[in-house]
Amino acid sequence: MISVDLTGRRALVTGASSGVGRHVSQVLARFGAHVTLAARRMAALEETASQISKHGGNSEIVHLDVTDDASVSAALPADARPYDIVVNNAGVAHGGAALDIRPDEWARVIDTDLSGVFRVAQTAAKRMVEAGRGGTIVNVASIAGLRVAGGVAAYATAKAGVIQLTRALALEWARHDIRVNSLCPGYIETDLNRDFFASDAGKAMIRRIPQRRLGRFEDLDGPLLLFASDASRFMTGTEIVVDGGHLVSSM
Repeated sequence: MISVDLTGRRALVTGASSGVGRHVSQVLARFGAHVTLAARRMAALEETASQISKHGGNSEIVHLDVTDDASVSAALPADARPYDIVVNNAGVAHGGAALDIRPDEWARVIDTDLSGVFRVAQTAAKRMVEAGRGGTIVNVASIAGLRVAGGVAAYATAKAGVIQLTRALALEWARHDIRVNSLCPGYIETDLNRDFFASDAGKAMIRRIPQRRLGRFEDLDGPLLLFASDASRFMTGTEIVVDGGHLVSSM
């Protein structure tokens, strides 16, 4: 029987100030990991840390801007023990017609959602290799990287890049015992989208999901813990889709 115990492992979660990142951090802490919560909004990170502490978990916070090389290096110092688990979750979105996207809007999404993942993954992997130890990197992508939708050209492009980047890094770093996989959520209910999905347009979108419901944060727990633990020790360069069957829905 496989059980998950992350006791003694250090985990870094980017974008841990809210949403999926906050939930991921709480789950890893609940299973024993010491979690470093990383994001730009320090007050929100303090709130995440407080929630983890309340439930007996251990965490610390660090300011991290994934678009800034110096910030990434400072958050993953060479003289510290490398992280065993890295979850690349930080990201931004942009909605609107491709004809109307400004160059700065395009650059912001690509730099955060794709290049930011590479910066953190590369720096974390360097620390692992220097220390002569392996680790696991989980990149949070999206079903938008596997099946396109209207009005999200920059986001879909970035997430498709994350999936291919995951495969490329897995190939190169397997010799160092570093596993790299990606998690591809579908529509997950959050505080930011709850009102929309309660509208007629949102309800219509939900009806297109074969399970006829939105995902919940806890629906990500199983795949996350699989990738974060030794249960997936022979898995690398792959993605797990968590979308209620959205990708296999009819055209």
